[in-house]
Amino acid sequence: MHHTDPVPLRPLLVAPPRRSRAHPVVVVEDSDEDFDTVLTAARQAGVTHAIRRVRSGDDCLQLLRGTVGHARLQAALVLLDLNTPNGDGRSALEQMHAEVLLSGIPLVVLSTSANPRDVDFCYANGANAYHVKPVSHTEHLKVLHTLLTYWLGSVMLPTEQSLER
Repeated sequence: MHHTDPVPLRPLLVAPPRRSRAHPVVVVEDSDEDFDTVLTAARQAGVTHAIRRVRSGDDCLQLLRGTVGHARLQAALVLLDLNTPNGDGRSALEQMHAEVLLSGIPLVVLSTSANPRDVDFCYANGANAYHVKPVSHTEHLKVLHTLLTYWLGSVMLPTEQSLER
């Protein structure tokens, strides 16, 4: 058996497709500290997508639906905190899963909850992944770096045509 050193975190340049502008990443996060950690992880991962922050599940739905006098925003990825004021992430997740125009958007839950009921609820309602936010800032940064690198650098995301049905 060979012993290998862990691979250091390196920036991954995530370039948008040449044929179209990359859709933004929508981050549903009411904590300024946690949002700053997302931005740091995105910078370290070399993410080139714009990052749009909303503070609640209701705000996320309004942004993605194009309500409040704005055009509908097509997101490349939604990072969803479950516990937000004014419409929590659970309600937003249920509604996104039920709506044809929103159900194809990749959605990753980031929560402090490790409750199996929350995990089961999220997967039953269309979440593509569920991550428990680590208490340690360093560990949280690593999780976010890995998550962003995976979803924006490794995964084949839905085509623009299928997301804009």
